[in-house]
Amino acid sequence: MARSGNPPILVPVDFSPNSETALAFAMALAGALKAPLVVLHVVHDPADDPGYYTRALGNEGPPQLRKLEDLAAAMMEEFLARFYEAHPECAPPRELKTELVVGLPVARILEMIERLQPQLVVIGSRGRSSLSNLLLGSKAEQVARLSPVPVTLVKPPPEAPQPPTPENHEEPTPPAS
Repeated sequence: MARSGNPPILVPVDFSPNSETALAFAMALAGALKAPLVVLHVVHDPADDPGYYTRALGNEGPPQLRKLEDLAAAMMEEFLARFYEAHPECAPPRELKTELVVGLPVARILEMIERLQPQLVVIGSRGRSSLSNLLLGSKAEQVARLSPVPVTLVKPPPEAPQPPTPENHEEPTPPAS
């Protein structure tokens, strides 16, 4: 990406709802800062994987083998189309670029940070803690720990509490006398 005076904001996405939340946050920030935005997807392709997915193409016959990169490019287009449909309030920044790279996600995200020198990385996080996250950390947390630039972890909005209904409402138990 050509470097103007304003470095880009990098948004790694995995096409999940958490990525959608992070992208909305990053677009608003890019608009406010007048910064370019780079939307990155890492095609997870470990060395022992053949590098192809099987995917049916509509109703056009039997499933076909497609290269991971080709399928990921189509998935990126679909993700962005769904995103804009679900978030009409989000206007794309003046400079928006998509990047697809192949490899292990954390390593490739860190390589893209080194290459692009973004001012910020915005990445979605489930916001949950589990034993495996406690021991190893999520990909988002690993990027945050290892990144040489600031990282903003965007968690999904909390679920709204459900109003009491006859099915989930319990009457308070009177104190024992």
